[in-house]
Amino acid sequence: MTRKVWFQVGVGILLTLLVIKYFIEIHWIFSPLVIILKAIFIPLLLGGVLYYVTEPIQRFLEKRKFPRWASILTIVIGLIAFFGGFGWIVGNPIAEQVNNLVKNIPKISASIQEAADYVLNNYNQDRFPPQLKNFIDNMANSVQDIAVVASKGLVSFLQSVVSASLLAILIPFFFIFMLKDHEKFAPSIYKFFSGERREWVKKTLSEIDGVLRNYIQGQLQISFLLALIMYVGYLIIGLDYSLLLVIFAFFMNMIPFIGPWIAFTPALIVAVIQDPVLVVWVSVVTLVAQQIDSNFITPNVMGKTLDIHPLTVITIILAAGNIAGFIGIIIAVPFYAVLKVIASNIYDERNVIKKKATKSV
Repeated sequence: MTRKVWFQVGVGILLTLLVIKYFIEIHWIFSPLVIILKAIFIPLLLGGVLYYVTEPIQRFLEKRKFPRWASILTIVIGLIAFFGGFGWIVGNPIAEQVNNLVKNIPKISASIQEAADYVLNNYNQDRFPPQLKNFIDNMANSVQDIAVVASKGLVSFLQSVVSASLLAILIPFFFIFMLKDHEKFAPSIYKFFSGERREWVKKTLSEIDGVLRNYIQGQLQISFLLALIMYVGYLIIGLDYSLLLVIFAFFMNMIPFIGPWIAFTPALIVAVIQDPVLVVWVSVVTLVAQQIDSNFITPNVMGKTLDIHPLTVITIILAAGNIAGFIGIIIAVPFYAVLKVIASNIYDERNVIKKKATKSV
């Protein structure tokens, strides 16, 4: 019985749950390690994204006989020029839209206040079903919580300044380190193994690297194309703050399937305040962008890279959001893809071992 797959999987799950249980009970021992990991996780993540985006450029340069230091220097200078140029091109329009938004805050507040007054004036009447009243009560409690957080704004601002400074230092450090020594990472792991196990680890690491590279590069392309389509659509319908909304949408579109609908929410709010008729057109733009993405962009850019069912992706994202918040949503799909590669390779290796054992008998 101990050789049965179901028994071994069950034992593995039980051991994993026990490890998690005891880890939670003695978490105070690992608190310093957790603090360090939290401090370096975001810079490492962003540095990794930059590495996978620029790694093809590095390969192209080094094929043209660029030494490693020259390729890294070229990429860094290119990134500085790109972000500087991007800021120079869109900086003035963004500043103008931010100023317009600040100027219109009283108007927006008045619209929200008018809606709130209507709700409060009719709250105790029978026009509101019990479910809606419960929702309103929860929203009121949330507003009170926000007010408490806002009272600590100065402390949060100082913490944000410190965090931003650390990010500005650590992200380039991890990024340049990855460009310089990325070939050494896999050998530093599989050097501890030998024979067939060494080849299996080498193959698994190579496939993990391929999955992460394809996912990050593909998702960035999809986000850019979706943002471009939405920007053209917003300009056609004359939606205010279109550039700000599209920049927000670009980052949200990195979340598969759910991201475009998250980006839809602020655009919908702006449309309601600007002109209720625009709600229909914003919905049409979002729907068209989604259809183009699902039928043309994603199949051609991503192909069968991850081969994960959309329902599975949505379930993973929702579960990760409840467990780890926004960061969990961002990393959930690639993390699942990595686990899938590992599990698939383990399964294939077991089949190979079984076939060898059968032949020997």
